[in-house]
Amino acid sequence: MNFIYKETHSRQIQKNKHDTELKLRSDASLTAEELLTHLTSAHTGLTNQEVENRQDEFGKNVITTGNKNTTLHRLKEAVINPFNIILLMVAVVACFTDVVTSKDPDYFTVIIILSLVFLSSLVSFIQSQRSNTAAEKLSKMISNKSSVRRDGKLIEIPMDEIVPGDVVWLSAGDMLPGDVRFLSTKDTFVAQSALTGESNPVEKFSDLRNKQDDALTDLCNIGFMGSNIVSGSATAIILTTGNNTYFGSMANTLSGNRAETSFERGVSSVSKLLLRMMLVMVPIVFLINGLMKNDWPSSLLFAVSIAVGLAPEMLPVIMTSTLAKGAITMSKHKVIVRTLGAIQTFGEMDILCTDKTGTLTEDKIALEKYMNVHGEDDVRILRHAYLNSYFQTGLKNLIDIAIINRAAKYNLENILDNYSCVDEIPFDFSRRRMSVVLIDEKGKRQLVTKGAVEEMIAISSFVEIHGRVLPMDEKSRRMALATYEKHNADGLRMVAVAQKNEVPGSGAFSVKDERDMVLIGFLGFLDPPKESAKDAITALQEHGVRTVVLTGDSEGVALKVCGKVGVNTSQLITGRDVDRMDDAALHDAVNTCDLFAKLSPSQKERVVKAFQTSGHTVGYMGDGINDALALRQADVGISVDSAVDIAKETADIILLEKDLMVLEEGVLEGRRTFGNIIKYIKMATSGNFGNMISVIVASIFLPFLPMLPVQILTQNLLCDFSQMGMPFDNVDNEYVKKPRKWETPSIKSFMAYMGPLSSVFDILCFAALWWAIGANRIELAPLFQSGWFVFGTVSQVLVIHIIRTGKVPFLQSKPSLPLIVSSLIVVVVALAIGFTKLAIGIDMMPLPVAFAPWLALILAGYFVFAQLIKKIYIGRYKEWL
Repeated sequence: MNFIYKETHSRQIQKNKHDTELKLRSDASLTAEELLTHLTSAHTGLTNQEVENRQDEFGKNVITTGNKNTTLHRLKEAVINPFNIILLMVAVVACFTDVVTSKDPDYFTVIIILSLVFLSSLVSFIQSQRSNTAAEKLSKMISNKSSVRRDGKLIEIPMDEIVPGDVVWLSAGDMLPGDVRFLSTKDTFVAQSALTGESNPVEKFSDLRNKQDDALTDLCNIGFMGSNIVSGSATAIILTTGNNTYFGSMANTLSGNRAETSFERGVSSVSKLLLRMMLVMVPIVFLINGLMKNDWPSSLLFAVSIAVGLAPEMLPVIMTSTLAKGAITMSKHKVIVRTLGAIQTFGEMDILCTDKTGTLTEDKIALEKYMNVHGEDDVRILRHAYLNSYFQTGLKNLIDIAIINRAAKYNLENILDNYSCVDEIPFDFSRRRMSVVLIDEKGKRQLVTKGAVEEMIAISSFVEIHGRVLPMDEKSRRMALATYEKHNADGLRMVAVAQKNEVPGSGAFSVKDERDMVLIGFLGFLDPPKESAKDAITALQEHGVRTVVLTGDSEGVALKVCGKVGVNTSQLITGRDVDRMDDAALHDAVNTCDLFAKLSPSQKERVVKAFQTSGHTVGYMGDGINDALALRQADVGISVDSAVDIAKETADIILLEKDLMVLEEGVLEGRRTFGNIIKYIKMATSGNFGNMISVIVASIFLPFLPMLPVQILTQNLLCDFSQMGMPFDNVDNEYVKKPRKWETPSIKSFMAYMGPLSSVFDILCFAALWWAIGANRIELAPLFQSGWFVFGTVSQVLVIHIIRTGKVPFLQSKPSLPLIVSSLIVVVVALAIGFTKLAIGIDMMPLPVAFAPWLALILAGYFVFAQLIKKIYIGRYKEWL
């Protein structure tokens, strides 16, 4: 049946994909007017009433691929799991032996087992619901938006409110909010590697230049959800949204399995280790008890119950609740986690690569200088820069805003009436400049360009000196560079301005027209360092995180700012240097260099990769289009809520405040989260190893089973409940001082020390019950079982507090209140069952008061020797958790 379902499901996916492709090809062949008519839309967009109708018809603009995040699915996962299945099998056997075939039917054991199933499922479901609710609340705090025309006005709305027929305006950094047909484009380049795997962006056009045999993703006037605008601008009409998009139709096949993190690999390795232990344990215990007690059915049931006890069935609950609690705590520090699994990687991070602007600086760029090539103040330079910044339609960055603000102080707005923009050549990160083509009231055309100094000088054949346009020779070139380098060394971010009048009278303009320019002067901007940046970098360093700056800015500005905030500037590598290095040389360079300047987006990505191949866990913090590649490459991508869409979508963690100090709080919380998960894993593995040894010893020497299946399962549930406070536990300050990676060998060595220790005290408990209490006959087996039930439960609660800290528990390191409460409840319940008539309910005998001193003595010995072993272990391995 499952095979038939998969085949049918696969056919449906292929059909949806085929239907979507046919529709998009059809829409690509229509003229703009035909398409608007077909979609019942207009260049001015939809009306609010039309939008409401379409939202009812098409729903939210989100992709749901076999959504496994429903309440019903979480309930199913909570109820149907290996632990509950085995419990129900035990219940069936108990029902047959105690009710169906018994002369005196006893329903109590069956009721207890079914109660265990109910309670276990309830706890798991509640934790799952809480984690999901927390994740949903956090995701609503950040959202991507689109600029859309509604009732003729251009407004910003959340992307999930887009409907087919909407007319959207797109610029560099925007994600495509659906499958679109471009109505107008201007040097529009789109990255669609999510669909095609091709790293280079492709240019899109609005006209009908497609060929009949073009692949769907090669259609030049169609854009796809899942891609983003790299450069240029465009208007487009939405063709399909959500699951009806091409990306939505093939999302099941595109999603695939992402690479496992070190944490996921660690959990997998421990799960496999415990599984191997179970596979060895079950046949050994079954054979020993079957041969020695000649009761094969009871031996099988006992062995299966032991297997249940060895399974870390609380691991998913502990992990999800710990991660959810960590995410909520981080949100209070203005750090929003988009994927819960990123929390641990955040804590593991030992290299933080960050852009300079806004992270180390105030992100409030002010225009300080506007000067000619001699370095003399010249308002004419400001005027040309103002025309360029005002008339460009792309993403207005902080530089553009600073120019516009300064021009307003000189009342330069009046000159705008004299010009109109006939075309533009948008900014991109390879040219590092942008141009506008203006026409004045007399019909004169002028190309005005601003951009990075070296790139601008490279396209300038002339230079303006004292009002005269002269050919740029080596002398004038050196003079211009000297002016640039002087002010750049003072910490000013320099931008060059050039213009020319000889431009074509008609037709579209392109990058080819940016040549033979006249260099007229420079702009100098100041973005002062943040006061908090130095303290934040020092704090990160104290916690084992090295801060490395990867910036597109020039060397002078980078050196000035980084020097003031405490980044090591003794070595500086530029993008040109990176290009000259092979992978081995770059691998060596990243070990010593903390400052990389004038990097392109692909160079940033390459530097991040070099750190990773050197064995580091790398976080990358950025908010621009030029950061998207590095964000995707990093182990944990970090962006800010004000970032461009593609940066936010790529990042794992979003900061609501662009501040490294906020980041440091998130790093510490990530380590606390990992610490609480590792506590449970080390406790589970060592405890299970010890139980394995104890059960084998008991099976060899005892004439009866040391515990019945129902008793094992009840103890297991009580111990699980005692661990419910662990996600909320305190973590020692010493633990969060350095990055923490998953170390599977460390878990194995921990298990080898603590496991046998628990077995030694289990055997001492057996001895006290056998000789001191006299539970040494088959008819007194329920008394013996009651004693080990109480000791086993209380000792497992005690070991939580021993393992949770490398210090002396309670005295040097205090557990959290939730963990104390869950521990106390379980201890009281275990003692109540063992020492009262409640023991009869799970086929045990009430313990005599005489056992209490023995219990206290053995537990005290366990505590003392555990602390002694802890000291020996820390002395040898220099760590505890």
